[in-house]
Amino acid sequence: MKHKIFLVCLIILFIVSACSQQTQPAHNTLSDKEKAEGWILLFDGSSLSGWRGYNEPDTGPGWTIMDGIMVCMGKGGDIGGDIIYEAQYDNFELYLEWNIATGGNSGIFYHVVEDSQYDAPYKTGPEYQLIDDVGYPGDLEDWQQAGADYAMYAANEQKILHPAGQWNSSRIVFNQGHVEHWLNGVKVVEFEAWSEDWNQRREAGKWKDYPDYGTAKTGHIGLQDHGNMVWFRNIKIKKL
Repeated sequence: MKHKIFLVCLIILFIVSACSQQTQPAHNTLSDKEKAEGWILLFDGSSLSGWRGYNEPDTGPGWTIMDGIMVCMGKGGDIGGDIIYEAQYDNFELYLEWNIATGGNSGIFYHVVEDSQYDAPYKTGPEYQLIDDVGYPGDLEDWQQAGADYAMYAANEQKILHPAGQWNSSRIVFNQGHVEHWLNGVKVVEFEAWSEDWNQRREAGKWKDYPDYGTAKTGHIGLQDHGNMVWFRNIKIKKL
């Protein structure tokens, strides 16, 4: 009798597990609801189509695909290695998932202006900071930590950051100058671009030496290669 009960429980557990796996969406895909809402994939899990190095014709050897995941191999540095998506966006909602190596540093750019007069996306495009807050080999200002609008607005105390080696989700909303940064489902940054406060921060910090930083109202989405390995998946965007 006990043996039969055990077998029944085992079968039920198997069925529940199988159903659970079936309801989980595959990575790098869109649901019918997302398609109806206007979401599009920027990465399909099998190709780097649409992406190229900044001021370059292709992504080069620093980016590849492994098991359906976009991988930054960490061959870049402060200048060189960053990639951008070919389309340009003004008002948008961007979502992606990322996993960073221990001590790693990277970022997501938007409104990037691609032009030979600039040698890196950060000279024009604001950056959502991706970094290993705990394992980074050095001191970090609050505006350098994960989720921050780099060198402008720090993430708030509600931030939930999963450690290096685990997946995090990030969302950027830019709508008529209103900006939100979300990290793992929590809104961690909110500000108004081009406001008096924004301009004061811009002129008082690092960006005072970069006259075109943050001034563009449309531009490319970019991913940073700062010399560390980073993994990306489920990259999707919706125009607002």
